[in-house]
Amino acid sequence: MAGKRKPDRADVCIIGAGASGATAAKVLTERGLRVVALERGPWRTKESFGGDELANVNRYNLWPDPLLNPRTHRTSADEDPSVELFCPVPQMVGGGTVHWQGWLPRFTENDFRLRTLVGDVPGATLADWPITYADLEPYYSEVEWAFGVSGQAGANKFESPRSRGYPCPPMPATRYGRAFYEGCRALGYSAFPTPMAALSRPYNGRPETVLSAFAQQHGDPTGTRSSALSVFVPDALKTGRYDLRPESYVREITVDGQGRAKGAVYLDADGDLLEQEADVFLLACGAIESARLLLLSRSGRFPTGLANGSDLVGRNLTLHEYSAAVGVFEEPIYAWAGGGYVAVSSYQFYEHADDRGFVGGCHIAAAGVGIPLPINWSLPSRPLWGAEAKRIDRECFNHSFAVGMVLHDMPQHDNRVELDDRVTDAWGLPVARITLTPHPNDLAQGRWVIDRNAEILDAAGAKQTYRVYPDRITGNCSHQHSTTRMGDDPATSVLNRDCRAHEVDNLYVVDGGPFPTATGANPTLTIMANAWRVAEGIAARRGAPGAD
Repeated sequence: MAGKRKPDRADVCIIGAGASGATAAKVLTERGLRVVALERGPWRTKESFGGDELANVNRYNLWPDPLLNPRTHRTSADEDPSVELFCPVPQMVGGGTVHWQGWLPRFTENDFRLRTLVGDVPGATLADWPITYADLEPYYSEVEWAFGVSGQAGANKFESPRSRGYPCPPMPATRYGRAFYEGCRALGYSAFPTPMAALSRPYNGRPETVLSAFAQQHGDPTGTRSSALSVFVPDALKTGRYDLRPESYVREITVDGQGRAKGAVYLDADGDLLEQEADVFLLACGAIESARLLLLSRSGRFPTGLANGSDLVGRNLTLHEYSAAVGVFEEPIYAWAGGGYVAVSSYQFYEHADDRGFVGGCHIAAAGVGIPLPINWSLPSRPLWGAEAKRIDRECFNHSFAVGMVLHDMPQHDNRVELDDRVTDAWGLPVARITLTPHPNDLAQGRWVIDRNAEILDAAGAKQTYRVYPDRITGNCSHQHSTTRMGDDPATSVLNRDCRAHEVDNLYVVDGGPFPTATGANPTLTIMANAWRVAEGIAARRGAPGAD
């Protein structure tokens, strides 16, 4: 590690500057702690997004490069894994919030106690959370008001109690949103405007969000979308206590003679190998990459990976699967309008019901395509090319929209992240190997909910309805959870309720890894709220000047 001066020791070192890492950085720096953040990807500005469609080819650097950062995947331990870009998450400052549509629904009280509600599920490892909705509720509110979330409190009749409403009113419904409302109303279902990380009015000195047809998978050239990149990173930088280092690839967390985390060994932007020491370490790499980093961090004290004496690091992996029913309408519906900023949701099928034949439930929503791929490309009858494909595009592009679902998949012990013993990344490190078998409950839930979604489209006046059932879990939502499960018992969890490792008392994980269950809703609001909670706890225990 010769050649450069060793970096000064920090109060806190955060690995990752996405949704969770930037949230923690904001909270810790505003409470007086000195934070170093090591982010693998680049630090892009709004000026680097947008442009003509040729320039937008570069939007795909929002995803990991499959040649530089591959993963391997298999559906059972008996298979040979294949190299693929499985469940990719942007690796850059701001993380997935740079490309997201920004749906920010809350979990409900029952999400934190599903095991108590339904009991054992054969083949699954259901566990209650060690914290409750009430524990997290104040932090939901903190994130919503920091971001200026647009929503309508009380519109979702299934929502759990709130300490205050949303800071901005909801976005106005689009044509396809009104059709979704009509379908739900005809069937007696509750529907509500999706809470969005977008400003429906000027807020905290920021202008209202510029709506674009192409939001998802694109960076925001206007900088008006609420994201970790546009809100939390600037908040942390304002304190003067945030040292954000992009293009810094952490290879290992070292430990001292007492088994405490000592330093993060990383390659910096110049290719030099350095070690950043700190009093406290937070992993915020996403559930897959945080587990991989722990497994890479082997030592005499931790021969199977840091904090992995229980052999639970990487296990119980859950990944939401997005699937949908597609309706084709006589009149134009313009599903591309709003780009996902203007979405309509329902929790009608969210809570568990004994008469459905499966455990759990999920969030459903109608939203714009925003990628930009026409939603009619999901139609089973559409060929991939040729005159017939063009005909269907002409007739369906402006006339179809989807009602999609966020599948609540069950945790399983053998669904896991490991280090691949054959494939390495461009830096010579073993890549993450994903083993994931869908639980029968996942497939049953998917079919049942897609059938209900099709009924909503029929009730809204669709002339044709198509069902696209999930048959496996591909991670296409880019939602990752549960690889470093939190719990009160060290024998069945990696972290305690404060998201501190049971075996390493200055090591925390603040991404989706601590989630004991995936739940059936977009996780990022809960990830950020939990990171805020954990960071406040760290600041309070350290007696930071700005801590309450």
